[in-house]
Amino acid sequence: MPRHALACALFVALAAPAAFAQDATGTDAPSSRTDRATDLDRVVVSASTSRIPNSEAALPNTITVIDQQQLQQQLAVTQDISQVLANLIPAFAPPRQKMTSSGESVRGRQPLYMVDGVPQSTPLRDGARDAHTIDPAMIERIEVIHGANALQGIGASGGIINIITKRAPREDGATFHDISIGASTALPSEDDGAGYRGSYLFGTKQGAFDFVGGLSYAQEGLYYDADGNSIAPEPVQGDLMDANSRNLFAKAGWALDDQRRLQLSANHYRLEGEGHYAVVDGDYQLGLPATAVRGDQPLEPPQNKSSSLSLDYRDHDLAGGQFQGQLFWNRFDGRYGSSAYVDFFNTGSDAIWYDQSQIEAEKLGGKFTWSRGYVADLPLRLTLGLDLLRDTTEQRQLASDLGWVPPTTYQSISPLLQAQYRLGDVLLTGGLRYESAKLEVDDFVTLPQYGAQQVTGGSPEFTEVLPNLGAVWELTGALKLYASYAEGYTVADVGRVLRAVDEPGQSVDTLVSLSPVIADNREIGLDYDDGRWLAHLAAYWSDSDYGSRLSFNTATGSYEVKREATEINGIEANLAMQLTEAMRLGVGYAQSEGRYDSNADGRIDSDLPGANIAPDRITAYWQHQWLPALSTRLQASHARDREFETRGVVDSQFDGYTTVDLQASVGLPVGSLNLGIENLLDQQYIHYSSQVRPSDEDYFAGRGRVFSASWSHRF
Repeated sequence: MPRHALACALFVALAAPAAFAQDATGTDAPSSRTDRATDLDRVVVSASTSRIPNSEAALPNTITVIDQQQLQQQLAVTQDISQVLANLIPAFAPPRQKMTSSGESVRGRQPLYMVDGVPQSTPLRDGARDAHTIDPAMIERIEVIHGANALQGIGASGGIINIITKRAPREDGATFHDISIGASTALPSEDDGAGYRGSYLFGTKQGAFDFVGGLSYAQEGLYYDADGNSIAPEPVQGDLMDANSRNLFAKAGWALDDQRRLQLSANHYRLEGEGHYAVVDGDYQLGLPATAVRGDQPLEPPQNKSSSLSLDYRDHDLAGGQFQGQLFWNRFDGRYGSSAYVDFFNTGSDAIWYDQSQIEAEKLGGKFTWSRGYVADLPLRLTLGLDLLRDTTEQRQLASDLGWVPPTTYQSISPLLQAQYRLGDVLLTGGLRYESAKLEVDDFVTLPQYGAQQVTGGSPEFTEVLPNLGAVWELTGALKLYASYAEGYTVADVGRVLRAVDEPGQSVDTLVSLSPVIADNREIGLDYDDGRWLAHLAAYWSDSDYGSRLSFNTATGSYEVKREATEINGIEANLAMQLTEAMRLGVGYAQSEGRYDSNADGRIDSDLPGANIAPDRITAYWQHQWLPALSTRLQASHARDREFETRGVVDSQFDGYTTVDLQASVGLPVGSLNLGIENLLDQQYIHYSSQVRPSDEDYFAGRGRVFSASWSHRF
């Protein structure tokens, strides 16, 4: 049976059901219903995610909220946010366990990462570092909207991942200090395989003023696979191992009165490789993974550096409605590792030149929203908004001081309108976002390896109307059905297009690859929660008439952007059972299929390659509260085998793998102890990304068994 026929059959069997929210494990999870931070009947996402104050859902589609309890469970096993998301959301692609997030998609498309509503992604030159711009110690929860949408503007073709930072105490006069220290090591232990981390946070509320701030430091050693071999570092894209990170965070709020609040937030994060290891190439044809050996890298190791400021203002009684405004600034510097170039300056020499690039992106923006309920005494809520954005991005080669991607500025003005109307048990939603954008690029010269081409600058403009609409039907207090349609918008890695110009006489205005990518998300689903059983089932269809696909160019050794029609569809399902007050079981499943037009003949004829879409995944867990001060969580994740065909010919394949993790939380007389074992069964496997786009240098094994322990205390 075709995959989507199976999805439709499941929906018919379950009375065409739907729901627009799921619990935060992706397999619905916390330890008991009474202490859950998320209630499936009323999943409230923050206004920084939904754009609507006190919103039960931004759009009627799948929403995952990872609360603090669930986050701490996962952080006992791994400090990699990508791994946390994959553990809890089956529709999230298997993580690479590297600094790069390339290929880590949601529903086959890239999500927009935000921190407190401030965009972290760099769509003009996608550096694929979005998931590593803040330390996990500073995170309160993570909110995820699955599927393309335009709630936050550019970049959310796969959905929105909004990281919400720690909050100050709510009770006047309250103060807290949070201390956490932890360590991890490969099992069996290796001298250079240990990692360490520590964090401190302080929070207080005194009258109208509140404050929370913190700092953290982490040091990661070398990773080892299940066979006991060292794992090779990612020399160019960057690695989480053999690296250190530090974070400074502060958030101060002032209640001007009972209705108005002003808040200033600042965050500075740096993740830097230490460059102690070089790569020993593997052999992907023989199944031998690349390993590490002591050795210095030619130039500086990879690094992420992200700084942001945001000023938020909220007024709960402005012209009879609620107003929220945010001004933000974000600066990202992503340094990449060195590469060896033969005849870099195109002089006919066979000399080797080492160089490395750095992406520098700066955003200035504002988001303004006013929302009012019961308009004209009707069960109608209207939300008006205006977004402003200026994003300037460039990429330079540091050793030669040559521009690789010229300074590129994207400016947009985007008004939006959302409406919600209730008809008894049915909630109708709909809205429009008008995107008026302009891209500015001055004249520039490409690198010598592309022939030092003179490219005429330009300022192409885009205007798009991006609609969304949906309906939620509350059949009973436990069962909801929904259907929705939404469009999302992004640009197809403008920098990758511009830097690869290798023909004379080109102009920015005529490079059709700069046209925007419009992706839609059509979805139907159900949500059931009777206090003991929780179920979520959704089917989605996502098309793009002029999509974006990464294709590897063997001549240049790099990925290029291909603009082709794409179609993606899939299902997501989650089921959880509260067997007793102390025990909970859950299982989740995500299946997707992506196809594209490989030869521009108007027919969808080939599979999207693994660089663009995830394998089908199954996750499961067993959670038990043994004693008031002792709980455990056993979880498993399985990625299924997959083949990829181009016009009927298999050109790559993936051999699936299963990993199992164990977490335990132990209450102590002072503080609590979190214990975790990643890859409990010590499964040897090759990463999904390394299998579907293999090379000897980047043929990476996954981590073997890892033991982690941390102690934390709030006083």
